[in-house]
Amino acid sequence: MSQRVKTDISGHVAHVRMVRADKMNALDGAMFEALVEAGTQLAGNDDVRAVVLSGEGRGFCAGIDLSNLADPQGRDRARSDIASRAYDGVNIAQHAVMQWRRLPVPVIAAIQDVAFGGGFQLALGADMRFVAPDARLALMEVKWGLIPDMAGMFLLRGLVRPDLAAELLASGRVFTGEEAARLGLATRVCADPVAEALAFAGEIAAQSPDAIRAGKRLLSFADEALCTRILNAEATEQQALFGTANQAEAVRAGLAKEQARFGPPAAAPVYS
Repeated sequence: MSQRVKTDISGHVAHVRMVRADKMNALDGAMFEALVEAGTQLAGNDDVRAVVLSGEGRGFCAGIDLSNLADPQGRDRARSDIASRAYDGVNIAQHAVMQWRRLPVPVIAAIQDVAFGGGFQLALGADMRFVAPDARLALMEVKWGLIPDMAGMFLLRGLVRPDLAAELLASGRVFTGEEAARLGLATRVCADPVAEALAFAGEIAAQSPDAIRAGKRLLSFADEALCTRILNAEATEQQALFGTANQAEAVRAGLAKEQARFGPPAAAPVYS
């Protein structure tokens, strides 16, 4: 885990940091495994009362490592990971996000600079998001011929209006931390998100741990059957998109900074 994620615990507050700064903390198989390991360890730690999730360097998380999309073998591995339902019926990427929502204590994502694609979905898995005003955020999977498939479709529906979600998904556009707050996607806008998140986590840790956990249980009380259905649909759609001619063309054109030349759409998959 130390190669991708580090966890420090002090004063009942756990600070989980992605430590792949040279790649803007981009998500690859090792990062997903490290995030899951960190979440699993914290879930069993009764001494922890609040968690801060951040990224080292200037960015929170740049999203999926693009080398996985450009390389055919990487695409095959990613598609295999999507198809796997090894984590209580969901795949590892979805679990890496949803585990923070299901952790028994509040989780704050501290977003400085970049949170793109899977990185933004990771932030959505937290209970709160503290963002820098000039942070850059996006659900930009459409730029690569894909869809958000890390629980983003489930988590978005409780935060923004359906038309706003549709606009963000269809455009893949980048928006600032200030706009994220206006949209309802950011909890606080602050000059130093990590420092403010840690300070607020300390305030949470000073409260009764029983009351804090009870409050999160009540806020998290939702239709788990619906959540599972949406996550399954995400994975089904993404698995069908990976490796299609149009998806490969989106990656080629995006990396070459050219206008894509798309063919007819593929047939829609059937959800189980």
